[in-house]
Amino acid sequence: QVQLVESGGGSVQAGASLRLSCAASGGSFSSYSMGWFRQAPGKEREFVAYIAWSIDSTFYAGSVKGRFTISRDNAKNTVYLQMTSLKLEDTAVYYCAAGTRTSVVPISQPSFYDYWGQGTQVTVSS
Repeated sequence: QVQLVESGGGSVQAGASLRLSCAASGGSFSSYSMGWFRQAPGKEREFVAYIAWSIDSTFYAGSVKGRFTISRDNAKNTVYLQMTSLKLEDTAVYYCAAGTRTSVVPISQPSFYDYWGQGTQVTVSS
């Protein structure tokens, strides 16, 4: 069983930066693809970023590309999401997820991932 715990959320003003962390336990973290999603009240879960087990393979949603950076430290079993130039529309609960199996489902789809964290709230105000 894989457990994921997010941290680092909070309330910031537009233009600020914030770094989210996701600590994993159980399983073999270094072999998992990892993703970040976000969800605002009344809206569907939205893909944010992806990083493969190869570390250098990353992919971002167009809405965050150039502002957010996903990274991982396999020695610490942790994936990060560095967020800069935050906007009001970035306000959401942010979730990390682990993909442990080979799948033909696109990496931007929630069903690609097998395990999810509990989420951490990010609130951006003007």
